Amino acid sequence: MLLEQIEGPSDVKKLDAEQLRQLAEEIRTFLIEKISVTGGHLASNLGVVELTIALYLAFDLPKDKVIWDVGHQSYTHKILSGRREFFDGLRQFGGLSGFPKRKESPYDAFDTGHSSTSISAGLGIAQGRDLLGEDYAVISVIGDGALTGGMAFEALNNAARMKQNFIIVLNDNNMSISENVGGMSRYLNTIRSAAGYNRLKKQVSGALESIPVIGDRLVSQICRTKNSIKQLMIPGMLFENMGVTYLGPVDGHDVSGMVKLFREARKMDHAVLVHVLTKKGKGYAPAEKQPARFHGVEPFDIATGQPKNKKIYPGYTDVFSSELCRLAESNPRIVAVTAAMPDGTGLKRFQKQYPERFFDVGIAEQHAVTSAAGMAAAGLKPVVAVYSSFLQRGYDQILHDVCIQNLPVVFAIDRAGLVGSDGETHQGIFDLSYLTSIPNMTVLAPKNLWELRRDLEFAIEEYDGPIAIRYPRGQAYRGLKESDSPVVYGKGELISQGREIALLAVGSMVSTAEHIRDKLRAEGWECTLANGRFIKPVDTDLIDTLASSHSFLVTLEENVLQGGFGLQVTAYMNEHYPQVKVLNIALPDAYVEHGNVSLLRESLGIDSDSIIRRMGETYLDAKITQETGADPELEMSSDTRIAPDNGKEDPV
Repeated sequence: MLLEQIEGPSDVKKLDAEQLRQLAEEIRTFLIEKISVTGGHLASNLGVVELTIALYLAFDLPKDKVIWDVGHQSYTHKILSGRREFFDGLRQFGGLSGFPKRKESPYDAFDTGHSSTSISAGLGIAQGRDLLGEDYAVISVIGDGALTGGMAFEALNNAARMKQNFIIVLNDNNMSISENVGGMSRYLNTIRSAAGYNRLKKQVSGALESIPVIGDRLVSQICRTKNSIKQLMIPGMLFENMGVTYLGPVDGHDVSGMVKLFREARKMDHAVLVHVLTKKGKGYAPAEKQPARFHGVEPFDIATGQPKNKKIYPGYTDVFSSELCRLAESNPRIVAVTAAMPDGTGLKRFQKQYPERFFDVGIAEQHAVTSAAGMAAAGLKPVVAVYSSFLQRGYDQILHDVCIQNLPVVFAIDRAGLVGSDGETHQGIFDLSYLTSIPNMTVLAPKNLWELRRDLEFAIEEYDGPIAIRYPRGQAYRGLKESDSPVVYGKGELISQGREIALLAVGSMVSTAEHIRDKLRAEGWECTLANGRFIKPVDTDLIDTLASSHSFLVTLEENVLQGGFGLQVTAYMNEHYPQVKVLNIALPDAYVEHGNVSLLRESLGIDSDSIIRRMGETYLDAKITQETGADPELEMSSDTRIAPDNGKEDPV
C-alpha cells in the first residue's frame, strides 16, 4: 500500500499522478475503517483528501503554515504528516486529537476547534512573518459555512491591506454541519455557476497574446478593465471588491488543477483567495447521501452506515426537541433560533413542524443572540438552542442586548459539562461561571428528563426575563422521578433526609450524588440529598435548612470551580454558618483534554468513588479540628500526605 510509505511531505512529492489518485483512495478507505471504530468527523474529512494532498505538493510544510478553520477536516493532514499510526487512538483518552494541536505536531500551525477563525489567525501569523523578516507561505483553509461567521469578514476586511503574500483557500462544499443558509450561500452558488468565466478568460488571453506586436498590449488593456468584466460575469465579486484577489473556482478533487492554482497564488504580493469546490462525504455513499448525519459520527457499521450502538432511551436533546414542539403547538409566539445546528440541537423537528417560526442564522452565534433579543422586544418568545462551548461567543450580546433590557429570551444550552472526544474547545464547563456573572440572568440545571420538560415549560410559559437551561450530552437520566416537585422560581428540592452529611448537587451531578448517597447508605451512613436546581438565584432557604441540621455540606457541579455554584454556596456558608465544613466538588481551573467522559470524570475526581474518598478525608479533617483543635495535617501518617486536588496518595 502506498499509504504505508507516507511519513511526510517528501514522500507525497515522489508520487506520480496515478499514484496520487491511488493514495487518495487509500486514505478514504483508511478514514472510513478507523472512524467506524473510534467515531469522529467523517464527511468533512472525506471531502478534503485531494485538497490536502495538493497543499502538501504545492507548499513546503511545516515551514509553510496551513491553518485549518475549525480543524475537524484535518485528518488527512495528520496522516500525511506522519501520524497515521496513532489513528487507533483518535479522540480517545490520551490519544490523537480530532483537531489541530500545536503541542501534538510541528505541522499543526495553530490550535482550532471553533469556526470562522482561520483567516484572522493566518493574517496574524503572516504579519508576524513580515515584521520578523521571515519567508514562508501562510495558507488559511476556511469552509463556505464558516464564511457566515462575522469574524471571517472582519479578517477579510483587514487582509485587503496586506502588502505581502497571504493565501486563503475557500473549501466550498455547500455545507457547514447542516446545509448552508443565507446570502453568502446564494452568492457562492452564483460563483459556482460562473465557472466558465475563468475558462473564457484563459482562452481570450491566449488568443490575444498570439497576435504579433499588439497582442501583449491588448491583454494589458483588457486586464485594466477586468473588474468590469467580472462584475458582468460574476455578480458582486465580493472578494475582489474587498481588495482580495479571487482565483477559481477549481475542482477540489483535481490535484493537478489545485496545485497549479496554489502556485499561482503563491506568486502574488497581497492577499488572494482560491475557491475550491469539494463534495462532502466523497467516496462513501452513505456520507455522500447524508453529509450532515456523517459530519460527526459515533462508531458505525461500514456496510450500512448505521450506528453500532443503538439508542435505547432518549437523550436530553430529544427531550428538549419534543417538549419545545409540544409547547409551540399552543403558543404561537414561540420561535426557535439556531446557529447552523438544527440537527445537533434537536431543532430539526421544530423546523419541520413550524418552518415559519424557525430561524437558522448560520455560524453566527452573536447574531443569533441579538436577533433573538429583537424578537423578544417585538413580543415573541425566542428559544436559542446552542451548545455550551459555542454560546461563549455570544457573551457580550447576552449581557448587552438581552440582560440589560431584561428581555425574555430562553437559552437552551446543550452539551453542558464534559462532552468527551472533541476535547478542550468543546467541553461545556464554563457556562455556569459566565452566565451567573450577568445581572438579570436566571440559570437552571435539570436533574433528569422530567425536570428538563418542566424547566422548559417554566421558562417559556411562566418566566418573563432572560433564562438559561443547561443540560448534558447523551442519554437523559431517568432516575429520581418519584422525588420530582413543581418548578418554583429560585427553589431547589430536598430529595431525601439524612443526618450529619448533606449533598447539594445541580444538573448532571444530582445522579452522581444519588449514587454517592446509596453507596454511603450501604456502609451505614445516612446522608441528605438535595437538588439545587437553580444555579442563579441560589436557594438560600434550602441552604439554611441543610446548614441547621448538618455539620458537613458537599456541593457538586459539572463546571469549573471558579465562578460556579459551589463558591456561591461557600460564600453564603462562610457568612452565615462558619461552623459547617463545606467541600466543593467541581472541575479544576484547566482545559480538559479529549477522551471518554467516564474516564475524564475519574481522572478529574468527579466520579462517585473519587468524591467519596475526598469526602472521607475532608470530613475526617473537620472532625479532628472540631473535636481536638489539632491541625489535621499533623495527625496524618508521616509517610503519606493526601493531595487535596485529586484525592490520590503521593509518597512524601
